[in-house]
Amino acid sequence: MDSDRKYRQRGYQDSDPKPERNGNGPRPSGPRPPIDITGPRLPRLVQAVTASRCYNCATAIPPGTDYAGACPKCGAALHCCKQCGHFEPSTRFQCLKPIPERIPIKDKTNECPLFEPRVTVARDAAPAPPPVQHNSNNVVRNPNDARSAFDALFKKPSE
Repeated sequence: MDSDRKYRQRGYQDSDPKPERNGNGPRPSGPRPPIDITGPRLPRLVQAVTASRCYNCATAIPPGTDYAGACPKCGAALHCCKQCGHFEPSTRFQCLKPIPERIPIKDKTNECPLFEPRVTVARDAAPAPPPVQHNSNNVVRNPNDARSAFDALFKKPSE
């Protein structure tokens, strides 16, 4: 053996100061090239929606709603501990803020000055808009057109 190493892999204990990188060199700096909009369509990414929801029925509460009232769907009190962003059942007095005394009933209207509506971030469940048709003859296509085109590929020519 001409080497004192048992294995001849490159890597650990290499004395070569410049190992070959096989195209994995440093990335070029500078701005990225713009995305080609004529290329393949990107998938529709799910958008995040920030909304306040009723603690009882999960109905979205429209922005600008007065929380002194009740939920428009189920009638639950909106200015209560369970609707507050500081409500946490595992903490002292079940509130993240230092309150002087415990509020016994968490789902009834109260006059807490620290009340902030609980806001949640959820995925947008709205359906995707229909794709834009770019046909040269302005014919609207449907799934049956694709199926008939597929079947036409394997149809034996009639003689």
